[in-house]
Amino acid sequence: MSEPNPDLRAMLCGIRLDDPILNASGTFDAIAAKRVFGRRLIDRFPFSAFVSKTITVAPRHGNPPPRLWEASGGLVNSIGLPNKGLDGFLAEDLPQLAALPVPLIVSVMGSSPEEFAELVEGVAPREEVAAIELNVSCPNVHSGLIVGEQPVEAEALLVGLRELTAKPLIVKLTPNLADPAAVGAAAVAGGADALSLINTVKATPIDPETLRPWLGNQSGGLSGPAVMPIALAQVRAVAAAVPSTPIIGMGGIESGLDALMFLAAGADLVAVGTACFRDPLAAERIRQELTKAMRERSIFSISEIPGRTGWALASTEIEGQLEG
Repeated sequence: MSEPNPDLRAMLCGIRLDDPILNASGTFDAIAAKRVFGRRLIDRFPFSAFVSKTITVAPRHGNPPPRLWEASGGLVNSIGLPNKGLDGFLAEDLPQLAALPVPLIVSVMGSSPEEFAELVEGVAPREEVAAIELNVSCPNVHSGLIVGEQPVEAEALLVGLRELTAKPLIVKLTPNLADPAAVGAAAVAGGADALSLINTVKATPIDPETLRPWLGNQSGGLSGPAVMPIALAQVRAVAAAVPSTPIIGMGGIESGLDALMFLAAGADLVAVGTACFRDPLAAERIRQELTKAMRERSIFSISEIPGRTGWALASTEIEGQLEG
């Protein structure tokens, strides 16, 4: 008698999901995909929840081209968050995204607490929106500090936004700092319901012909398999700092075994990003491979994965002793 398939069902801040696989913001254009694939996209939608491209208060055209550079083991992008702005998103994109067969998470980014507040106040009341992801990687125009790099700024931002909605607030952490766990803990102290990490790693590709920066914006962010060891280390550290807070882990996931490693490092869910550019159904394959990898190890639910947060805590304590 063959063993049953593992139970992949997951929860995100009270939202029931069929499995733990989401998309990373900005890596899967569901509206364009629906135009191309029509009903087939709905019937085989690859994610258990969908995270929108990041929106800002005002429309953005994005960075000047060229915007992409294929690196060894990854991709450097300098897209620059092109979007229709809050009003355009609500009027044009939200109705289309609401037709997807999974819960919708809207990603927002502001350059001040006031802009973040305007975005949350605009998005949160819409019943189509299940949760909001806060992309905290821009400078606060009042203090000049990067919200996602400063614990005090992160906590203050969340304290203000928490009063505006009861819907889940997910903070997307930047990897480009020495202690992401401190920022994550501060965001949770301010009222964040969940954390997602990592975002892209700062990178500058050089054109071998001209010996000048290739990208139109000079620098960009590296994603893909090359960043996975960084992502796993930061997921472990953040999971140890906030053991009761749901974590969405991402950064170079290409296979079911990759996803399983993130779950073992302390993530509760995972997000697929760069792999979607090459294969729009990558998440479907990764889900199948995750099922196989768990069954081969006699793991029949995410909660049974060895270690999880307890392993991350123990590892952090050992590292602290070695440093001491």
